[in-house]
Amino acid sequence: MIILERLTKSFNGIKVLNNLNIKFGEQKITVVIGRSGGGKSVMLKHIIGLMRPDSGRVLINGIDINTLKRKELNEIRKKFGMVFQDGALFDSINIFENIAFPVRQHTKLRESEVKDRVYSMLGDVGLSGQELKMPAEISGGMRKRVGVARALILNPEIVLFDEPTTGLDPITSDAISNLIIAMHNKFKFTGILISHDIAGAYKMGNIIAMLYNGFIIETGCPEDIKASNNPVVNQFVAGSMNGPIDFNMV
Repeated sequence: MIILERLTKSFNGIKVLNNLNIKFGEQKITVVIGRSGGGKSVMLKHIIGLMRPDSGRVLINGIDINTLKRKELNEIRKKFGMVFQDGALFDSINIFENIAFPVRQHTKLRESEVKDRVYSMLGDVGLSGQELKMPAEISGGMRKRVGVARALILNPEIVLFDEPTTGLDPITSDAISNLIIAMHNKFKFTGILISHDIAGAYKMGNIIAMLYNGFIIETGCPEDIKASNNPVVNQFVAGSMNGPIDFNMV
């Protein structure tokens, strides 16, 4: 479904993505791990067309999105849902209206149908009865749940997750990981998730890919990554200061 071919992007002469190649399997969750500032979020922005590469291609269902006009690109974007790191909720409207926002923007459903869809999604993410609360009145974990619900409300083919467990305690992080797994089992989307949460990556990922020095150095199922002979992968997943990664450059 999604293929990045020889993707290269530089900022101020520094290559953030360097001839990056990766295929994201249809209806699989791929977790991309790597150093902070290593280009993971830049990669996501290329996938959804918010950035254009210096060279290389981003193929969505065989279409190079960088060749599309804005109207055509916006049609491709309708295939996507996005879960932002901080939730990116609208603080001036309640949980119900946050989740309903994409439905009101992109469909012509009657109000009764909008309500049915939102209440169903609230149940899916464990927020039944919370719909009238404002974002400032709920916990960080609940904000993440609202973000997941809003991303899935239009049943997208592809969902991008930008650090979905960042800032959460270990128990809440595990709960959000379980939620993502449950939503993937129900909606069968193609998921691309960037994370530093190694335990969560092992739990959620069908495939794990490590981005280092601008390109993917290894991909595999969680068992493959755990058994990797690559010293960079081993150092990163162990969180060790000892190894080839130069922490003075982090």
